[in-house]
Amino acid sequence: MRGDVSRFRKIPIAGLTLALCLAMSSIFTGLSAQTPARQTDRLTSRPYSGDLSIFEYPDRDKKLHVDRVMDLLGISPGKIVADIGAGSGWFTVRAAAHVGSGGAVYAEDINPEAIEYITKRASKEKLDNVKPVLGTVDDTKLPDNSVDVVLILKTYHEFAHPIPLMEKLRQSLRPGAKIGIIDRNGDGTDHGIMPDVVEREMTKAGFKRIGMYDFTKSDGQDYFLIFSVK
Repeated sequence: MRGDVSRFRKIPIAGLTLALCLAMSSIFTGLSAQTPARQTDRLTSRPYSGDLSIFEYPDRDKKLHVDRVMDLLGISPGKIVADIGAGSGWFTVRAAAHVGSGGAVYAEDINPEAIEYITKRASKEKLDNVKPVLGTVDDTKLPDNSVDVVLILKTYHEFAHPIPLMEKLRQSLRPGAKIGIIDRNGDGTDHGIMPDVVEREMTKAGFKRIGMYDFTKSDGQDYFLIFSVK
């Protein structure tokens, strides 16, 4: 070892510094190639891509108290609503009935099959006020300044980039708009996420919590948060 040290002592300091920098750069480049970049410090669940009909079980309205949810969010005739992560359109069709012909519901999802499913469903049920929208993990693709109310029903835990997504969503909100998030307690990987994590991320995205409820379902695991722009 002494022989190795003596050799390094003969190397000019600038040359040694450059050599070390190049070596470290090579190491970090190799690591970044192997490890995908993360935009959140938490784990997420894989977005559901199976049979969409599983969301249509008969007593779901009662278990989720969907009418009370819509009342608290102010979903009423003429309002423009966004159903983010709409899936089968279960909530979409209920919101469409509430807002009537003078309102509209954007049914957004990143799954093309879900968008096709909702498009066919809206046509079959003659819901002319439903507007399917194919979004991306970073952008809902909703028009700017177009939405009065947003509901994210049991999908927030699937968001890969929640803060950038919510920051982008702010551009689509009208003054006084509300965002409702219904989810269940979990660690991110089990189709659930803790409410304090949701609130922390929403705060970073520029929102403030204005309501918190636990009446959805009776197992004590679900929660309902309401946010508005700061």
